Amino acid sequence: MKKGRKISGGKYHKRRKKKANEIAGQKNIVKLGEEKRKSTRVMGGNRKVFLLKSKILNLLTGDKSKKTEITNVLETPSNRFLARQNILTKGTIVETELGKAKITNRPSREGNINGILIKEETN
Repeated sequence: MKKGRKISGGKYHKRRKKKANEIAGQKNIVKLGEEKRKSTRVMGGNRKVFLLKSKILNLLTGDKSKKTEITNVLETPSNRFLARQNILTKGTIVETELGKAKITNRPSREGNINGILIKEETN
């Protein structure tokens, strides 16, 4: 059976076109580098801030948060090629001044990068 067809073979017709807020935009990639942001208008006339480049991480250590600088991208569990290109995503393990840290938020959707410190395992 052909995809997008009725059992009788007829075509399904779209009820309406997509509205401006339903159209998917370009994928935002956050890279390691000097701070760079972009804002766009979203539904309701509000503004949403997107991060394009950053090297500052809000690191959660115990009960306090501290701003630290990202020195290197070590690994990205979702895709190993993203780490080679210094792209920051959720779950990426980065090297900071205080040690290894894991990014806990989605930097492409928010205007900052949050992370937690990873404890080193000793054998």
